[in-house]
This record gives sequence, structure tokens and C-alpha cells, in this order.
Amino acid sequence: MTVKIIREKDQAKGAFAGGLILENKPIGFPQDGGKQKPYSNLFYWANAWSTNGGLIGEHPHKFFEIMSFVIEGEIEHYDNKFDRWLSLSKGDAQIIRAGNGITHAEKIKKNSRMFQIWFDPNVQETMSKSATYDDYKSADMNFFEKNGIAYKNFTGNGGPIQMDSEGVEINELTISKGEHRVTLSVDKTHSLYLIKGSIEIDKELLAENDFLIIEDESSINLNVNSEALVFMISSPKKLSHKSYSELVRF
Repeated sequence: MTVKIIREKDQAKGAFAGGLILENKPIGFPQDGGKQKPYSNLFYWANAWSTNGGLIGEHPHKFFEIMSFVIEGEIEHYDNKFDRWLSLSKGDAQIIRAGNGITHAEKIKKNSRMFQIWFDPNVQETMSKSATYDDYKSADMNFFEKNGIAYKNFTGNGGPIQMDSEGVEINELTISKGEHRVTLSVDKTHSLYLIKGSIEIDKELLAENDFLIIEDESSINLNVNSEALVFMISSPKKLSHKSYSELVRF
């Protein structure tokens, strides 16, 4: 088993709106200074939060699939395709298929938190596509239980989110206190973010906001010290196309 742990203290940091919005980034941009570079079709991953609320003003996106997941509270988003503000609440998600370009803005409301995660969908193809986006409500996701763990699947196993990025499965796992086993696909890279709780894995104790990358394993055993909420993305170990990182060589 190949396991890499990126502690919160070793992740890249960021801020918007004069510090009203703060971030830690398991996968940051090259200039952010974090330890982890992009891999598979995962290009960027930020955990953003605000105590008093803040605005990230209108800015352009292109090529990538940009997904937002509301962890706590509420966010609002705007784009130039529909020219109006729309609201997402805890558990909801959005995907922007940025294609040949779209402008976007976000408000993180008071006491709210979100993940923004960028996926590489083969930019050599998407650069010529028109931009689209979709919002998804929490209740529309695929909920199921496996090995005593409650899964919320966003895409890749019955979840509704449609992606161009290949081979992606996104789950949120609610895990009760005790010992548990999580089954994995050996042909994928599994990226786990501990949102809440305390977990021991492979004799390592994970705290909230720690990040874990696992490869070459069909299952993992978890010792959960307090009920845990884990966000997990499974993506191909090897892509069928060159990644953006390979194309621009950073």
C-alpha cells in the first residue's frame, strides 16, 4: 500500500476579500507553495471558509471542470451565462464545465465552508467547447450503505453529476466510531480529506483537515475514534490523455 499524508500545516494557504475568506489547499496552484502538485485528473483542491462572509469578485475560468461542494452554511454564485445570483446550501454541489471560457463570482455567506476542486477533463478537447454549468441539490445524490459506512455519492456510482473528466467517483463518507473497512479500486488513486472526526490508518492518526492519498490497495482499515466525515475522490492512476500539467510542464 502506498499512503501519503499531507497534514493541514503542510498544505498551501490562501485568502480572498481582504482575509474575510480563508483557505487551506491540499492541492494548490504552483505559486501557492504547498507540498502536493496536481496528479491524475485532480488539478486543484481548496477548503475555503468565512466567519463573517465574503465575496470573490467576477473572474474568468476556462478549460477545467470546476466543482463546488457546500460543506457548511450557504454560498451564492453568479456567472455571465445566466447573469443572476443562485444559492447553494449545505450538501449541495455545482459543476462548471468552463470550456472556452466563462466568468464567475462567488459569495461565501457567514459561517459557511466549501470545497472548490478543479478537474482536468482533457483540455485539448474542452478548450473548443462552450461553457456550461449545473447545480445539484443534496437530496438528489445517491445515498447508500456499505460495510456499515453511509455513502453519499455525487458522481461515478449512481450520483447525478455529469462530468467530462474520465473515471471520477466522488463520495462523502459518514463513519461511526469503531473499526471499519473501506473497499478501493486498485486501478485508481484515492484522495481523502478528513472534514470531521479523528481516524487512525496504517498506524497514523489523522486530524481534521488532514489529506490522504492512497494507491495500490484494494481496501483500507480505519479505526475511527470519533464519528468521522470523509470526502473521497477516486480517479484514474493513468489517464488516457496528457494532463494539463504535462502539457505546460510545471
